[in-house]
Amino acid sequence: MRRAASAAAAALVLATGCAAGGEPGSAPRPSASAQAASPSAATPSASAPSGRTPSGTVLVADFGADTVTFVDPARGAFDSVEVGTAPYGLAVGDDGRAWVATAEGVAVVDTATRSRIALVPYETDGIGPPGHGEYRGGGMGIALAPDGRHAYVGVNRPGGNGAVEVVDTASLEVTGTAAVGRRPFDVDVSRDGREVYATDHDSFDVTVVSTGTLATRRIEVAPYGTEGGLGSWLKPHYAVVRPSDGRLLLPFEGERLVVLDPATGTSRIEAMTADTHQHGAAITADGTLLVVGTGPIDPSTDEGPSLTVRAPDGRERVIPLDGPHEDVAVSPDGRTAYVTGGFTRDGYWDGITVVDLPSGDTRRLDAGSRPLGVAVL
Repeated sequence: MRRAASAAAAALVLATGCAAGGEPGSAPRPSASAQAASPSAATPSASAPSGRTPSGTVLVADFGADTVTFVDPARGAFDSVEVGTAPYGLAVGDDGRAWVATAEGVAVVDTATRSRIALVPYETDGIGPPGHGEYRGGGMGIALAPDGRHAYVGVNRPGGNGAVEVVDTASLEVTGTAAVGRRPFDVDVSRDGREVYATDHDSFDVTVVSTGTLATRRIEVAPYGTEGGLGSWLKPHYAVVRPSDGRLLLPFEGERLVVLDPATGTSRIEAMTADTHQHGAAITADGTLLVVGTGPIDPSTDEGPSLTVRAPDGRERVIPLDGPHEDVAVSPDGRTAYVTGGFTRDGYWDGITVVDLPSGDTRRLDAGSRPLGVAVL
C-alpha cells in the first residue's frame, strides 16, 4: 500500500518537502489554514526570569529564524538568542551549554546566561552560502558524546553526500570529518561513545562512524525498498539508541519499526499502529519510545498527526495532535513530552505542543519561529 501511495505522491509533489525534489534552499510555505491557526511568536510571551535560566526550560531551534528560543513549559517563550542562519538540531550537555547545528556552523550557547559564546564554522566544502529551507546546506542532526568532549554534527551538502564533523568541545575546533550519506537528518551516539550513527534521509541508509578512527560503513535501511529514489516518501528520518541493548530504532509511516543492530548490520521489523508519516523520535531511560506523526501521505487512507508512545514491550498509545509537528523531547521525569510544530515540509506553525503523557492531554504554546530541534534543560 505504501509503495503505491509513495509513487503517486511523488509524482504529484516531487517539488515539496520530504519528497526531496524541491529547489535547494527554498522554504516551503505554510497553507492558509495553517497560517490562520498558527500562534504568533514574534515576541516572547512570558517575562524572562532574573538570574540564571531555570532547569526544566525547553529550548527550541528556530528554523524559520536565526535564533534559539527559551520556553517556560507553563507560560511560553520568554527569551531568545541569535545563533546563526536556520538552526536545525540542538543538543544540551551536562555543563549547560547547547550545541546548535545552523547553516553557518555549530553555535555554542551558554544556556545559563542565554548568550552565544562561539560559532564553529564547518570544514565540509560544497555547502553553499547560508540559506533557509529544507534543502539548505549546513548542519542538520547533532549529538554529544557521553563524556561531553565532542559534538558530532551531520552536514548537508546540497545535491551530494554529506559529512559528520567532529567538534572538540574544549578547543571549539573541528578535529575530524567523516563522509556519510545524503542529508543526515539525525545523528546519534552509541552508549559507550565509540560509534556515531548518521541517519541519511536521501540515501536510505545509516552511516556508522567509528569515533576513534573515523572509519565508516553504510547500512541500508529501507523497509519499503528504495523505489522512487529522491522522490520517495519512505525514507529514514530520525533514530534513537535503545538503552537496553544499543540497537537503533527507526520508525516508518506508523506501520513499521526497524530495529537495527549496528554491529552486524542486520535488522528486523516490528509493527506500529499510527498509520501516519513519521519524523522525530525520542526514548526514555526505561525504553519508552516516542515518535512524532507529521500527517498523512494520502489523506484518503492515512491518519493525521499524532504522538506515538510505545512501551518497551511494544504496546502503543497514539495521541492525536493538532497540525503538523517535527521533533520531540521528554521531561527528565518522563511525564511530559514537548513536540515542535516546525515541520520540515509545508504547513508548519510557530509553537510546541505540550503533552501530558499519563493522561494524553495536550496544550499549545507559542515558541519561536518554525521550531525544529528541541531539548529540555
